[in-house]
Amino acid sequence: MKVKVGIPNDWKTLSVFELADKQKSQFDDGDWIEAEHISNKGVRLIQTGNIGVGCFIEKDAKKYVYESSFDLLKCKELEVGDLLICRLAEPAGRACILPDIDENKVITAVDVTIFRPKKEKFDRGYLVQYFSTPQWFEVVLEQVGGTTHKRISRSALGGIKIPIPSSVAEQRAIATALGDVDALLSGLDKLIAKKRDIKQAAMQQLLTGKTRLPGFDGEWVVKRLGDVAYIKTGSRNNEDKVEDGEYPFFVRSDDIERINSYSHDCEAILVPGEGRIGEIFHYINGKFNVHQRVYAITRFAPDVSGHFVYLYMKAHFGTWAMKNTVKATVDSLRLPTFQNFLMRMPPTLEEQTASAEVLKDMDAELAALEARRDKTRALKTAMMQELLTGKTRLV
Repeated sequence: MKVKVGIPNDWKTLSVFELADKQKSQFDDGDWIEAEHISNKGVRLIQTGNIGVGCFIEKDAKKYVYESSFDLLKCKELEVGDLLICRLAEPAGRACILPDIDENKVITAVDVTIFRPKKEKFDRGYLVQYFSTPQWFEVVLEQVGGTTHKRISRSALGGIKIPIPSSVAEQRAIATALGDVDALLSGLDKLIAKKRDIKQAAMQQLLTGKTRLPGFDGEWVVKRLGDVAYIKTGSRNNEDKVEDGEYPFFVRSDDIERINSYSHDCEAILVPGEGRIGEIFHYINGKFNVHQRVYAITRFAPDVSGHFVYLYMKAHFGTWAMKNTVKATVDSLRLPTFQNFLMRMPPTLEEQTASAEVLKDMDAELAALEARRDKTRALKTAMMQELLTGKTRLV
């Protein structure tokens, strides 16, 4: 239960229970609620699933207990601003501050610890930020026990020591700085979710013909994949991969490995023939190599867009594949399953290409937003390491 040495001289190292003045009233578990007490109205019950890493997670399916059960069990009523720490994995030790969820009375489950350090001495925003660090989870994990349900005991949780500035002003300054990054991340997450919904709707329209791009008409046609492309598995094995190889190497995974030789130099769709059937699709136009259990779809007919076929397969091939999988040691696909897959497509290469380009642009926008989010997350991790150890001071 050690913390990293080297914190500033004017900081303290206190156990969680010391932060609660060693008072059970400020550091206590929620209530043991049996199924017979659960209702669809009454006193709101906060469960472990509502506790995220640094954030409160509201669920569509809300749980309540009867008012009579609240009185009978002498439940502990929560207050807005309470710090809630989940003792149950995954991960144990995650924490959030209870926001105003527009309920008259709120209680929580026994695997959630209600933590009420005095606000005039300790900033709860600072604490919830520290309770979101890798260092915190590493120490908590050392104290986790149990077999069926992994959890940390309240006493073990209370014994963990953390570094904290003596000045509440500095605690708040750190919490504000990190909270601003959290707000940026939340905004990016919402924007990415919105863009994904828009793309999904566009796919539903453009890949079914419900919506046509301006300038295109004519009846859509049904084509058999085996009639418009050449389909064959690769010949390489996993041990052929090279960490910094020159060319992409497509294996039975979302991850693309590397290799120093190539077997193809063309436009292609790569689909694993076993494992996560109908879930993994790759598209490439260039030099690459292929695992022996991965199907390479190449040599598209002159009037067929390989990129459109890729998008169509991502949307529709999974259902077809699961109906035609071969049950062996693992689910697997045979060549006829690919060859006999039917696609309903625009009649011209130009419309296929235009539709694919619209969706490709959406993918590029999503990728840029996700890259920005990843960089922001990395920035926050670096800020936490600096600010929550006193390496960088804000006041």
